[in-house]
Amino acid sequence: MTSAIPETTQHRVQIGSSDLEVFPLALGGNVFGWTADRETSFDVLDAFTAAGGNFIDTADGYSHWAPGNEGGESETVIGEWVDARGNRDDVIIATKVSTHPKYLGLKPDNIGAAADASLRRLGTDYIDLYYAHFDDETVPLEDTIGALNRLVEEGKIRYIGISNYSAARIDEWFRITNENAFHKAVALQPHYNLVERGFEAKLRERAERENLGVFPYFSLAKGFLTGKYREAGKDAQSLSPRADGALAYLDDRGQRVLAALDAAAAHHNVQPTSIALAWLRQQPTVVAPLASARTVDQLTDLIASTTVVLTPEELASLDEASAA
Repeated sequence: MTSAIPETTQHRVQIGSSDLEVFPLALGGNVFGWTADRETSFDVLDAFTAAGGNFIDTADGYSHWAPGNEGGESETVIGEWVDARGNRDDVIIATKVSTHPKYLGLKPDNIGAAADASLRRLGTDYIDLYYAHFDDETVPLEDTIGALNRLVEEGKIRYIGISNYSAARIDEWFRITNENAFHKAVALQPHYNLVERGFEAKLRERAERENLGVFPYFSLAKGFLTGKYREAGKDAQSLSPRADGALAYLDDRGQRVLAALDAAAAHHNVQPTSIALAWLRQQPTVVAPLASARTVDQLTDLIASTTVVLTPEELASLDEASAA
């Protein structure tokens, strides 16, 4: 399929202290093999890269929750697409460990086996960025980091990332890393968006101190920030399988945020989706928001966000609207 989405001229952004440079929008792969079938996933990936995108994010557990799936479906689709297009050197792939039903947790042996399984599904001999997906406090942190360090030494992964860790555990992570001269993590993936701003309290400080490139997930608040969920009485499930999560934000604060998004969207002649992602991209430490698209049409507003530069007044208006 040939995409009508125009190629952008956006510069690439370096991930922390790594030599990885990425488009200022990360394409989430959670929908591949779930709400987007193989053919549609290929179309989305083609359109994303045609527009200048190069960073694809997934996890070994995607999408084990869907009926008939067992986990790894997203990695498999991405691997088949890379093989079909012959473009492995042109894309940067991030995946994660700890949620695949066969490889739960972060014990060292499990990390090694899970990484090998991800490599097979992705059809590659290296992973650019490999995240510890969720903290596993049943395993000594030194063991987890040591296992990830070995994968770097073996050439199976290029860089380490951290996802869903508390500020205190990140402090401990870097203490252990420094004491053992382990390879340092270069990326952090937190829950962060206009209506979920807990990241700013403590995690942003760690990202600044440790030079972590930040890739927020749920960047559009489960779809709420697209502006689709304005009427609580609508049949939400007809809009999206995750609509209930979006409707949780439809309160007075949420309405203020939507109004501020609408105003900025009208000024820039884009959709609220693009403004929400542009706001996130312009926050300190953020390298690129994460967002997924079930169709090529949904991708249009995501790509448009990368060329929107909000004014200080617009940023302040959005900040004020989203204040708790």
